[in-house]
Amino acid sequence: MKIVSNSSVLIALSAIGQLELIPRRFPGGIIIPEAVWNEVVETGKGKPGSKEVGAASWITVRNISNSHLFLLLSTELDYGESEAITLSVEENADMILLDEKAARQKARRMGLTVLGTVGILIWGKRHGYIDSLQEQLEILTKKGDFRLSRTVCDHALKSVGEMPT
Repeated sequence: MKIVSNSSVLIALSAIGQLELIPRRFPGGIIIPEAVWNEVVETGKGKPGSKEVGAASWITVRNISNSHLFLLLSTELDYGESEAITLSVEENADMILLDEKAARQKARRMGLTVLGTVGILIWGKRHGYIDSLQEQLEILTKKGDFRLSRTVCDHALKSVGEMPT
C-alpha cells in the first residue's frame, strides 16, 4: 500500500505517544512530501513529532513534481496539505492521512481515500494497541491541543463499543 501523510497526523500521534500506530497499521511505511518534513522536523524542531519523525526509518520523503496542481491547491490549503494531496495523486496512493476538514473534503472530491488521527486511534483500539479510546481522545485534546467535536468523539467511541461518559 502507498500511504501519504500530512503533518497533523504525525504531530498529533507523537504528542500523545502513539506514533508507533502508523507503522503497525501500515507496515510498508508511509511517504511524506518535503513540505511536511520541513514543517515537522526542521521548523518544528523541539515540538511534538520532530524527533520521532526525524528518526523514523518507515518514513520516506519525496518531492512533488506537479507544480501546477500544487499551486492550485495552495490557493485554498496550506503548503503541507497541498503537497500531501499532490504527492498522493502523483504516487497513486491508496490513502492519505489528513485531519483538517477543508483538506479532507478537497482530497475526497479528488477521489482520494482519507484517514485521520481519530481513525488511526480507532484502528489501534480495535487491534488491541490501546486500551481506552476515550482516554486517548482526552489526552489528544488536552496534551495534543487537538480540536474534536463532541459528535466526532461520540461517533468514534460508539464505533469501538465505548460509550461516552
